Order: sequence, then C-alpha cells, then structure tokens
Amino acid sequence: MKYRRLGNTGLDVSILSFGASSLGSVFRDINETEGIKTVHTAIEHGINLIDVSPYYGLTKAETILGKALAEIPREKFILSTKAGRYGEQEFDFSKQRILKSVDESLNRLQTDYVDILLLHDIEFGSIDQIMEEGIPALQELKKEGKIRFFGVSGLPLPIFERVLNQTELDVILSYCHYSLNDTSLLSIIPLLEKKKTGLINASPLSMGLLSSRPLVAWHPADHEIRMICKQAADFCSKNGADLSKLAIQFSVQNEKITTTLVSTASVENIGKNITWMEEPIDQDLLKEVLDILKPIQNRTWPSGNLEYVENAIK
Repeated sequence: MKYRRLGNTGLDVSILSFGASSLGSVFRDINETEGIKTVHTAIEHGINLIDVSPYYGLTKAETILGKALAEIPREKFILSTKAGRYGEQEFDFSKQRILKSVDESLNRLQTDYVDILLLHDIEFGSIDQIMEEGIPALQELKKEGKIRFFGVSGLPLPIFERVLNQTELDVILSYCHYSLNDTSLLSIIPLLEKKKTGLINASPLSMGLLSSRPLVAWHPADHEIRMICKQAADFCSKNGADLSKLAIQFSVQNEKITTTLVSTASVENIGKNITWMEEPIDQDLLKEVLDILKPIQNRTWPSGNLEYVENAIK
C-alpha cells in the first residue's frame, strides 16, 4: 500500500481509503458480520483512512463501524466522520447541534476522538450559518481534543473556493469530481496547495455509474450520463475487462489526488479493489473508455441550495 501526506495535517494516508457508507445499507442491505469483516480486511491490507457519517443509514454505518473498530488498536486507523447532515432533507449546521453531534458520533464509534470532522454536504446549508457557527464549532472541538483536524464536504466545487477564501481548513472531501468521466477536481488543486489543505477524493465509480452493476434508482445523473457510462461498462465487459477496475486505477494513480475513498461492505470487493490498485493500468483500454465518455466529460448534476451555490460562484 502506498501512502501520501494529507495537506498540512502530518497524516500519511493510504492512497485507497475506506468509505463506510455501505455499512449503512446505502447501496444494498448488508450483513453486519460481513461488514465488520470487510473493515478488518481493509485495515489488514494497509488501508488506514476510514470515513463515515451519522447520515449513512441514519446512524447505522457509524454503529457498525464502531463495533468493527472496537477490536482494532486505535493507532492502526485514521477516522473521519461528519456533522450537519442527519437525513435526506435534514440539515443543521448550528454550533449547538454540531457539538452535540460529535458526542453522539464518538459514542457510536466507541472512541474518545476522531481524527477528522467534516461538515457534511455544506451546499445544503446557509453560508452565513456555516461561517458564523459551523466553522467556530469545529475550531472549538479541535481545541478540546475531540477532533484533530476539520474541514467540509460537498459536491459543487465552487463551495470549497468560497469557504477557503474566508477561512482555513485542514481538509476537504470532494466526490464524483475525479473519476473517468469527470476530472474537474483538478481545477481547485492550485488553491488547495496554496492553502495547504488536504484533499480526500470520494466515489471514483461516480456513485455506481462506472460499474457493470445495476445503478441505484436514486442516482441524480441525467439520462445521457447514465447511458454513456453504461456504454463504457459494456465495452469493457465485451473486452474481458471491468470498468470499475479501470476507474479505481485511474483515480489512485494521480499523485495530486492524495487518497480516494471507495465504499463497500463486501470482503470480496475490498480485496479486489486493493488488488486492482496495485496492478498497472491498461493504457489502451483507458484511451478507448475516455473516448466513449468524452461527450459527458466533466458534466455533473445539481446539488444543494441553489442560491448558496450560485452565490459561491460569484
């Protein structure tokens, strides 16, 4: 397993990290025992960054992850969780709720601190509340020692620029913007490097778009994005290849992308992901797939409070 330094935190994180959303049955109903074993397998193979949220499975993911990590020495893993999002349409970035949320997460995770706390999907909140209450709450928690580092997560890239132009963050988590079909995350790398802010890239499979498995019904991508990604998956299958493998290899090979989160609750899948990451990428296949995906390259979908996102762009 290779490791890269996460911004200015001093943390060396595995280039492939573990997204625990699957433990909350976000993509399919999971077997708790296998979910716990998957976490153990990831750590045994050198994955040291694990990311979760109280939103995933409405606290189920944190609860199962806590059971899994209770059997692992604390120094073996770097733990990231979130605050601010608690349901499909339930967001609260007030200082009081964030402080309470962390205590609840620590209890579920069976630990007395988390290494990283992120405000979750901030594009759904009020920029004023996030700056006036959310960030100060994170700063207070860091002083208290309940968290070591903090940051924000979200989908629209302009929100990161907006926050970073107003305050300092240890880390950001961006998803679906560094993958075969979308590399627009590269546009904010210079700002992150200038601010010495760590970068976590999530969802190299674009929440299942870059896979031969059936896409979840709730996926927000439009029809054309879905169809062209399916064409890429079918092309790989016809050539004896796996689009998911290519997608993971593509994301982890760029040294500007510190770590890439992949979510699974399957021992078999986490094993495959680790094996794939260590194999050389098929450059000819990569070229063919990028050509198929070219019509939708860097096309995304709306997320969050439209007024907030539009203001972030200004």
